[in-house]
Amino acid sequence: MPLNIDLQQILLHWMNLAILVGGLYFILFKPVKAFMEKREAYYQDRDRQAEEKLADAERIRAEYQARLDAAAEEIRQSRAKAQQAAQQSAEEQLSQARAQAQQMLVHARTEAEHDREQILRSSQRELRRLAAAATRKLAMEQDPFDQFLDLAEEGAQHEER
Repeated sequence: MPLNIDLQQILLHWMNLAILVGGLYFILFKPVKAFMEKREAYYQDRDRQAEEKLADAERIRAEYQARLDAAAEEIRQSRAKAQQAAQQSAEEQLSQARAQAQQMLVHARTEAEHDREQILRSSQRELRRLAAAATRKLAMEQDPFDQFLDLAEEGAQHEER
């Protein structure tokens, strides 16, 4: 044979290669491939479980956020009711104070009117008494011209002294 090629040797080497590849396929490749598929399935399962847990955590967070929002709304409503009640109470107290002030004003006006009437009656009595006293004095006293002359004489005597 030319180039020293032995066909039988080449076929034997091809057969050895095929046996080696087949043996390696069944001994190494198949178990390694099965191991890798099992490992990939394990990690996909773990990934799926992690996603489920993340989704559960997100759902729980959303529930708690909804509860917090509801609690915040309830607090806001409670504050609004308390503020409204306080404002209503303040308005009631203010209206009571105004009513009381009105009553005090009416009472003060009544007392002032009563005092005014008493003062008027008292001053009228005093004026009558003074007028009667003045009338009595005028009736008992001498003539005003005589009084003037007496006073003038007294004044002249004072100047002489």
